[in-house]
Amino acid sequence: MSARRTVARISALGAVPIALSMALAVPAVAHGSMTDPVSRVSACFAEGPENPKSAACKAAVKAGGTQALYDWNEVNIPDAAGKHEQIIPDGKLCSAGRAKYKGLDLPRKDWPSSKMTAGEHSFSYKATAPHKGSFELYITKTGYDPSEPLKWSDLESKPFAKVKDPKLEGGEYKFKGEVPKRSGRHLIYSIWQRSDSPEAFYTCSDVTFGGGKTAASGSGSQSSPQAGPEAPSDSQIAAGAPKSTVEHDGRGNPSAGEHGAHGSHAGTKSAEGGHSSHNAPEVKSSGQGDRLARTGGDDTTTNIALAGAGVLVVGAALVCVGARRRDLGRRSSS
Repeated sequence: MSARRTVARISALGAVPIALSMALAVPAVAHGSMTDPVSRVSACFAEGPENPKSAACKAAVKAGGTQALYDWNEVNIPDAAGKHEQIIPDGKLCSAGRAKYKGLDLPRKDWPSSKMTAGEHSFSYKATAPHKGSFELYITKTGYDPSEPLKWSDLESKPFAKVKDPKLEGGEYKFKGEVPKRSGRHLIYSIWQRSDSPEAFYTCSDVTFGGGKTAASGSGSQSSPQAGPEAPSDSQIAAGAPKSTVEHDGRGNPSAGEHGAHGSHAGTKSAEGGHSSHNAPEVKSSGQGDRLARTGGDDTTTNIALAGAGVLVVGAALVCVGARRRDLGRRSSS
């Protein structure tokens, strides 16, 4: 066999694993978070990851570092598949059981909170990567104590709002729900379960009923009931994207990895473990950190990558066939 044919065959065979690796090398894409009422992670990101204003957000950064805030729209479980209660343990609902976001689970009475009233409310969910799926909103029961770790039993057993494939307006999902009567501080827990993937996203939004005090800012001073937490603006999202470890609609720095070296707590690294259950057989989300890039990718990006991989595979096969035919032709002529 000539050196040229050997090189051709080696190149063709080498193209196959390259094509397959390209199909898997799809960057992670952050998906979104609740903005009305504002989620904890969104409120803290809007305050500024490096120097948040509220005492609660400062504590969250101290507990988990700044990277969790730069990745504010990625509180997810790739293979949830509706098994939320089985795989997220009590006390870790706001972080979805992920060590990276453990600062969001801190039991405190001073988390930035949005003013809320009973009755119909228009909810908003910022979608940096839209997907088909359903939203479910749960509210804490009467008697909820925010100074205690949040448990599944603290939430009403049924969602007060549930919607499938809500309308996307201006980059946000919009839908309405009938908020139950409450007084004082409470929490609204959202679950966004994709229908085109087992992946699900979770948020905790602190709310205050009855005109009480809202977000604590600065060194513990209370703001007025009208001055609740703010959602991240488009300019803030754009400015923070380069320091994120997941893509933001084509922006971001996914090559930095899930624990990218950013922020004042860049040295803090936490391994993503499995999820133990509080009341059901253990269901682990094995290798979650490594799988984020594959399960969290935008569908369009994934299809493009797979199509490109397919072209390479077909091309590699054609090169092999051509080389084989030329070899047989030379043998027959001789």
